[in-house]
Amino acid sequence: MQDQSRIVIENIAPQLNCGAVFIKRVVNEIVNVTADVLVDGHDVLQASVLYKHESEKTWSETRMQDLGNDVYSASFTTAKQGYYTYKLQGWVDYALNWQHGIERKIDDHQHVSSELLEGAELLNNIKGKLSKDEKAYLTHLKNIFKNKDSYSEAISEATSNKLKSLFIAYPEKLLTHTSKELQVYVDREKARFSTWYEFFPRSSSEIEGKHGTFKDCHRLLPRIADMGFDTLYFPPIHPIGEVNRKGKNNTTNALEGDVGSTWGIGSKHGGHKDIHPELGSLEDFKTLVSEAKSMGIEVAMDYALQAAPDHPWVTDHPDWFKWRPDGTVQYAENPPKKYQDILPIYWESKDFKNLWKECLDTLFYWIDCGVNVFRVDNPHTKPYYFWGWIIEQVKAKHPNVLFLAEAFTKPKVMHQLAKQGYTQSYTYFTWRDSKHELIEYMNELTQTDQKEYMRPNFWPNTPDINPFHLQDAPESKYIQRYALAATLSSNIGIYGPVFEQMIDTPIVGKEEYYMSEKFQLCHYDWTVENNVTGIITKVNQIRKACSSLQQTNNIKFLETGNDQLIAFYKWDGNKSDETITVISLDAHHSQTGSVQLPMHDLAIHHGQKIEVKDLITNNSYNWYNEWNYIELHPNLPFHIFKINK
Repeated sequence: MQDQSRIVIENIAPQLNCGAVFIKRVVNEIVNVTADVLVDGHDVLQASVLYKHESEKTWSETRMQDLGNDVYSASFTTAKQGYYTYKLQGWVDYALNWQHGIERKIDDHQHVSSELLEGAELLNNIKGKLSKDEKAYLTHLKNIFKNKDSYSEAISEATSNKLKSLFIAYPEKLLTHTSKELQVYVDREKARFSTWYEFFPRSSSEIEGKHGTFKDCHRLLPRIADMGFDTLYFPPIHPIGEVNRKGKNNTTNALEGDVGSTWGIGSKHGGHKDIHPELGSLEDFKTLVSEAKSMGIEVAMDYALQAAPDHPWVTDHPDWFKWRPDGTVQYAENPPKKYQDILPIYWESKDFKNLWKECLDTLFYWIDCGVNVFRVDNPHTKPYYFWGWIIEQVKAKHPNVLFLAEAFTKPKVMHQLAKQGYTQSYTYFTWRDSKHELIEYMNELTQTDQKEYMRPNFWPNTPDINPFHLQDAPESKYIQRYALAATLSSNIGIYGPVFEQMIDTPIVGKEEYYMSEKFQLCHYDWTVENNVTGIITKVNQIRKACSSLQQTNNIKFLETGNDQLIAFYKWDGNKSDETITVISLDAHHSQTGSVQLPMHDLAIHHGQKIEVKDLITNNSYNWYNEWNYIELHPNLPFHIFKINK
């Protein structure tokens, strides 16, 4: 069907996959919308962004501003959790077009009596809830526009900003063109800013060789809270399979007393809705969740959709597994890793609807137990659309639930999981170590459309990954890596106490821990305090105090004149908090350089004093120049400067 509209709207941003995928925000964040808006000829056009929350029936409207070259811009704030819909609308504004034309003619000293009569007609078309004073003003304008004796006053009023404001406030929208609708999903603030700590509950006992319990974990909560962590992540807490159980160091033959891998889920004691009997009871778990919450900590559970050979699903739902002609199931593999203790789920099963329902019911079960955060194991080995469905189902009933995707895999696979609804994503930060690698990766995450859907969570280590640069590394390297993670990204996590106690013995030639805790009980002295624990605590305090460090995307890298010094400027939404962080990437030697201030971004000029306070040492400095000297030593290899202008 033909459309009389003369407006073209294209290149709308942000949008993903031509609008098929929603972008992401958290509560009270801003969506900045731009688009190319064009009209034939030279008429004046106007455009607006219309938006509404899913709970609202009426659209709110924000007028777009002309940035030049037919690019228009506007923004709106996401005030509530859930879905927002937004669209763009454009129209030729005949009233503003009239005013623009009469201004040019008056400037050319042309007589405009006829044009004033046209203006009087346009005033009749203004619609809206006019105030009493506005109605009186329009009546006065119509009179003087028709009265030749009031010509001087009429041309003055015809070109006035007062009249222009009324035209803008009460537009007559004829032959409008409206874009397709786009969506934003809005999460709670923790989606953007969180600080994770991971440990194995079974290694929490004070007695070496004894299996830890949830009651043992209670003792550790104050330590975790004091260090500034707000999310406590437990690897799977479910019964562990006895068939094909793994032994220490991932050996295929378990000896008597070997506890197996927590990810080999399911045994005669139950499956995904059950708790390993040696950890305690369900009530013990609920009590732990409640006590952690009282300390400002949310307990995150591992959601691992796989089964040990003796999981109840194997006998109760054999169609959920792919059986070979000899009556066996191929165990899971992630080359070169082999998981003989795990049977992969057969996602192409004809009984997939019941399988999906059980997976969803499992989430609802633990949500009812007080869990609102899930770290999902190997999501890239399950169908993408399954995740889109299950996350949407959960969010519809429990919008506070967050999902972290553990997928160290190909970039586009990680991106697809984020587009399917994952709240946060593990990243390649674990391996990015040089200045070039870090800057390139951060620019990819924050300067491309990834910023609209992929929220990175930076982990220096995990139970699966003992990166080469942490093996036999000095204390300064651990401090450096935590400082990088905590200031580059607003979502971070560590696997402890392995990280802060610098337990780094590897399997030779591999990025894996020797005598990995994944396959055995470990015993730790949880009272240990060192420079690493002190720095972690201080940095976490600073992150909570500085809103500029509570987001990832607002970042600008600064010149230092030294490839071993990385520096960056961060700011919050309204620039009420601004920081500059400088980190030495040399764990062995002192490094010097000069940091170039972002003068334009700071709205300062050369010679103007700014005060910078190092939030680590509490020392303050006055800087007057664009370039400022920096010297960092391995014992304290970073500065976090708060800017006071």
